[in-house]
Amino acid sequence: MAKIGDILVAKGVISQEILGQALEIQKNEPPGHRRQLGKIFYEDLGVDQHSVLHELSQIFAIKEVEIHPEDLTDEQVEFIDGVFDSRTDEVRASMIRAKMVPFHVRGQGREAVLTIIAADPTDPDVTSMAEQLPFGNFEIVYSKVNNVDAVLNKVLSSRNDFLGILDEIQYDEDNQVDEEDVDEAALDAEINQSALTALVEGVLVEAVRQDVSDVHIVPQPGNITDINFRVDGKLETWHSQKGVKPEAISAVFKDKTRNVDRFERDMAQDGFIQRKIDDYLIRYRVSIIPIVGSEFDRKLESIVIRILDDRKVITDLNLLGLQSKALSDFKKAINKPSGIVIVTGPTGSGKSTTLVAALHAVITPEKCVLTVEDPVEYLIRGSRQLKISDKMGFEAAIRAILRHDPDIVLVGEIRDLKTAETAIKLANTGHLTFSTLHTNDAPSAVSRLYKMGIEPFLIASSVSLIMAQRLIRRLCKVCKRPLPESEYHTALQFGFTEEDLKTHTIYEPVGCDKCRNGYKGRSAVMESLYFTPEIRKLIVASGEQVDEEAIREEAVKNGMLTLRMSGMERIKEGVTSIEEVLAVTVEDGG
Repeated sequence: MAKIGDILVAKGVISQEILGQALEIQKNEPPGHRRQLGKIFYEDLGVDQHSVLHELSQIFAIKEVEIHPEDLTDEQVEFIDGVFDSRTDEVRASMIRAKMVPFHVRGQGREAVLTIIAADPTDPDVTSMAEQLPFGNFEIVYSKVNNVDAVLNKVLSSRNDFLGILDEIQYDEDNQVDEEDVDEAALDAEINQSALTALVEGVLVEAVRQDVSDVHIVPQPGNITDINFRVDGKLETWHSQKGVKPEAISAVFKDKTRNVDRFERDMAQDGFIQRKIDDYLIRYRVSIIPIVGSEFDRKLESIVIRILDDRKVITDLNLLGLQSKALSDFKKAINKPSGIVIVTGPTGSGKSTTLVAALHAVITPEKCVLTVEDPVEYLIRGSRQLKISDKMGFEAAIRAILRHDPDIVLVGEIRDLKTAETAIKLANTGHLTFSTLHTNDAPSAVSRLYKMGIEPFLIASSVSLIMAQRLIRRLCKVCKRPLPESEYHTALQFGFTEEDLKTHTIYEPVGCDKCRNGYKGRSAVMESLYFTPEIRKLIVASGEQVDEEAIREEAVKNGMLTLRMSGMERIKEGVTSIEEVLAVTVEDGG
């Protein structure tokens, strides 16, 4: 495969540096699970997938075709559907995951040749599954992944596997709202609709396939339930279900969730769901809270489901996208034998992703790594993750780790004085400690620890680095366009200089069929506060209040980018827009 890598370098598809990085990633993957270099190029290193697979198809003399769902005839859809339908659920899921379409067959009997269109014709799984299909011979051809996905979606929706189920739930105009508690027998009858159960399963499947981070199930007046998907940080309505009591939909979700009581409607509950989606185990974290509706006597609930897909876990620090000074400081802090590294930011800002990548960078077989999280989000190979339960709560788990001979500890969140004191104690007794805080920026995390009751000299001596972060939406590479000169005043007001506008191209969102409102995917902006001797002195000298502005000014002198400055760098790189950075950061000193 290295020879193919050399060919791709020679053709200008990748650089020699990218090839070196891919070979290093491949070398570190477990034997038996090592991916092909082509996959690593576009899955991990941001190389355009079509550029790689187009060249690989030419190298292997694989035919390339255009395939679009609107061009399919009813007979073709019926043929594709028939092949899928003839396979077991497990095989069908594997075919979908491999993005292969059994497109048409020519000839008969032993002379029959099946044409299979694949998004990656070099994938050995495609060949393996093709050999199991009931045709004498087959040929594999290549088409762009977006086209294959579109065809699969058309065929799957025609089979009513997912969205087709919504049409089966009929709206009942006579289904009026009673001003009494929901009758359990009537509710059971409604729940027992197979279509309603299929709707819930369809939500779980579609959320994974559409790269959704959270699903919100929200009751509305008049027996309506909105199902909203959070994509790239923004909520959008996926489906609005009419004519079914919201209590019935909530009950089905609760029936499928472990550790929750379906009949409990007056208190918050947390649970989890596990499902194998496209041959991969997905975990869902479920949060349920009682809410008040316009029909005051009804016991309505809001449900939020966080999707935990281990395939999205970043294990390489270099792929986090930290800017050079932040990456350098972060690596310096996590490679110390002791001290606390704290990541701050609001819910959904990627704190867990950063900490998991940091842990993967320091875990070795010679070290005992313990994590205490409530709840556990991602499974971290090489660590021992404590299980929180009624018998051992978060505080008890924190106390237990002190007696369990750890080298490295991850404390999910510093939530109170006891947790903070334990983290300080760990750091000061020779342990490398990771944790999170909910604060607006890095300097304010120092104030937060102080207000919790931690003495300034303990903060100064135990903390190595505090990093604040936010997630911003990335501009669509297909449709983004340069900011017109008539709008340059906006960039100047934002803080860019005339020189910046001459040397960099500022882009704005447009919107196309490849993205959502001009954006696709997310990136991070980060503020990395490394504790230098000068910073430690400023903290120790704090009186009744920590001087956040003095800490910020000293850190900027040392090369720290504030969140706003980090965002401006992302804009100059062409990654995001001014409006997006404005939405997630505040003006420095503001």
